[in-house]
Amino acid sequence: MQGMRINDEMTVAGQVTPEDLRQAASDGFKSVLNLRAPDEEGALPDERRHAEAAGLDYVNIPVKKDEINDDLATRVLAGIDDLPKPALIHCGTGMRAGAMAMMNVATRSGMSADAAMDKARSMGFDCDSEPQLKAFFEKYVDSHNAGSGGGSGGTAA
Repeated sequence: MQGMRINDEMTVAGQVTPEDLRQAASDGFKSVLNLRAPDEEGALPDERRHAEAAGLDYVNIPVKKDEINDDLATRVLAGIDDLPKPALIHCGTGMRAGAMAMMNVATRSGMSADAAMDKARSMGFDCDSEPQLKAFFEKYVDSHNAGSGGGSGGTAA
């Protein structure tokens, strides 16, 4: 599994296999958040069963780039907060997972969207490859930032 460690609590990846899930559990991960729709091409059939068989908590919150909105993003970020850590967050390529993980970090720590984008780029994310996702990321982070007083970003963790 090609994963990118965001911090001590989160690693993001593209699509996982049953072996990846077993390896994640062996490596100490406690949970998996799958951002793919079950009918999405290439999604692992019965992923919940594979994750739970490996001893991992499993949550599926489908995120489609063209249907993302504030309510869905807030639900995903709250889901990340509630996951037993460390957590593996994945989607098809890692782009949605990376965006959601970095949105979580930024909104919980008071980081601006620009600073979060810079950090994501420094970690190797191609932030410009998905303009619609990038624009949503920037708007959401700036309006839900824990330090901005706007939105429902909550308190810094």
